[in-house]
Amino acid sequence: MHESTSKPGAPAEVSALSILRDVYGYGEFRRDQADIIDHVCAGNDALVLMPTGGGKSLCYQIPSLLRPGLGVVVSPLIALMRDQVRALEQLGVRAAFLNSSLSRVEQDAVVARAERGDLDLLYIAPERLMQADTLGMLRGCGVCLIAIDEAHCVSSWGHDFRQDYLELHRLGAAFPGVPRMALTATADARTRADIVARLDLAEPAEFIGGFDRPNICYAVQPKTDAKTQLLRFLADHEGESGIVYCLSRKSVESTAEWLHGRGFDALPYHAGLDAQTRMHHQERFLRDDAVVMVATIAFGMGIDKPDVRFVAHLDLPKSTEAYYQETGRAGRDGEPADAWMVYGLQDVVRLSRMVEQSDAGVEHKRVERSKLDRLLGWCEVTSCRRRHLLEYFGETLPEDCGNCDICLRPPVTWDGTETAQKALSCVYRTGQRFGAGHVIDVLRGQSRDKVLRFGHQRLSTFGVGADLTDAQWRSVIRQLVVGRYLRVDHDGFGALQLTEASRALLRGEETLLLREDPAQTKTARVRRGKRPKATVEIEDEALLDALRALRKQIADDAGVPPYVVFHDATLLGLIERRPGSLGDMLEVSGIGQSKLQKYGQRFLDVLDGFDRAQVIKDAR
Repeated sequence: MHESTSKPGAPAEVSALSILRDVYGYGEFRRDQADIIDHVCAGNDALVLMPTGGGKSLCYQIPSLLRPGLGVVVSPLIALMRDQVRALEQLGVRAAFLNSSLSRVEQDAVVARAERGDLDLLYIAPERLMQADTLGMLRGCGVCLIAIDEAHCVSSWGHDFRQDYLELHRLGAAFPGVPRMALTATADARTRADIVARLDLAEPAEFIGGFDRPNICYAVQPKTDAKTQLLRFLADHEGESGIVYCLSRKSVESTAEWLHGRGFDALPYHAGLDAQTRMHHQERFLRDDAVVMVATIAFGMGIDKPDVRFVAHLDLPKSTEAYYQETGRAGRDGEPADAWMVYGLQDVVRLSRMVEQSDAGVEHKRVERSKLDRLLGWCEVTSCRRRHLLEYFGETLPEDCGNCDICLRPPVTWDGTETAQKALSCVYRTGQRFGAGHVIDVLRGQSRDKVLRFGHQRLSTFGVGADLTDAQWRSVIRQLVVGRYLRVDHDGFGALQLTEASRALLRGEETLLLREDPAQTKTARVRRGKRPKATVEIEDEALLDALRALRKQIADDAGVPPYVVFHDATLLGLIERRPGSLGDMLEVSGIGQSKLQKYGQRFLDVLDGFDRAQVIKDAR
């Protein structure tokens, strides 16, 4: 580990590992963290891809504490900057942010701190960074590192492109010799190459961390009644924090209101709300337990709340990358969490139409269609869902995960060849001009006005599918679309049309296995790695509640979310170790020198004063 570069005046023995222990309170690095830090400290550029909750922040924070000068962190979100700085201040790190949320006086104060060398880390928005006066100010501050967080925002192939990121390629010329690192949790090979090119990184080393989040249980259900299905899912998450994603603002508002009416502390979040409301709702989500945030994709990037126990999707995301990024906001503390989604044929139609009607070029549309197809295919898999998800990112899982809906409840498959032929034939005989609803009416022999008006009751396919329900036919057609036997004509108001692939199936030259949609039940939960509640002593539960109460009080007084004080894992560590002194508390993961000095004694007092015997007596 590189030890020779440290802040002026710091002890010579200061190293990355000592900072990790003394400042952050952790005993060892995860995976590639040490190598990344060493690489950057040596003055080299880097591309870092690490899953959400994998510890990306340490990869630029520690080098900024080791190298002489100011570490600059480019971040796209005001809320993220604020939360990161608050957390660093609790650790005793000299950090600040510079963005439009500050008054002119406050901005001037931050600039003054940077100019006199009173900052280790400065978080800044890309549009502010690239202003001439900001660049000039930073040149005089001796920048030691530039970290570009959420770097996928620079790529048009990514899922969250930001125009403001395009100017960041000038940083290399503006700060020659200063190492730059691009960090993201989600980027396929194409996006990674685009990031390096667009940022003009100098022969960066690429550190590609594992994508697997084994504590997250993935589950997908066919969409029947999304809100009712959501309610069943939430029955397993009473009293827990989570995020519900919807595609439209209208759906966000109606879902939040609907959940609120059923006793949930549900808050809406979308770009149509005013900035003050969005900030208030985000603060509530970060600081309080059991808040359900109902949101568009406008919410979530950079959210560092570790105890999000679930992420639910009521609509299909645009790509696998987007899905992975959004579900990655669950279970950042390593404890079990659920990623649950419902989707249907209408989601396919709507997203496909959005791709076709966009102003993007032909190649970009082709890529977007391909990404959507890959996600649709993943929704319909019949083997371990996690293995397929990881394969998308080029990672191999040696065995089935045992923690996804497919592994927990293997789907039933059936020979759907003849049924598929009936559907395809009906699409053909109705002229390939109608959507799924009309085709299903013909197949089931429903003499509706539209069927009669077009004379489709006289077709040979009228009533040939009366043995299947409407929902079963929708499942068949959905799978035929996903399997590319049918396509949706977006210019023709969602009309189903045959593809070239349908020919072999219609001729009987191939067979087709279809999956049977599962019954609509509550989602089974698997708590991998979770401390089983049955093994937690009564007095320990009571002590945990007491520690959480103290944490909440400290957090409220400091104006920070509770997890900034201590994660739940640290509180559980205190209970397990029962430290008898302040020195002993340093053996608990997540407790460094600064936090120990600030409020270690208060937690020690709770531990020392806890009457285990009385708790047991009261319980009896």
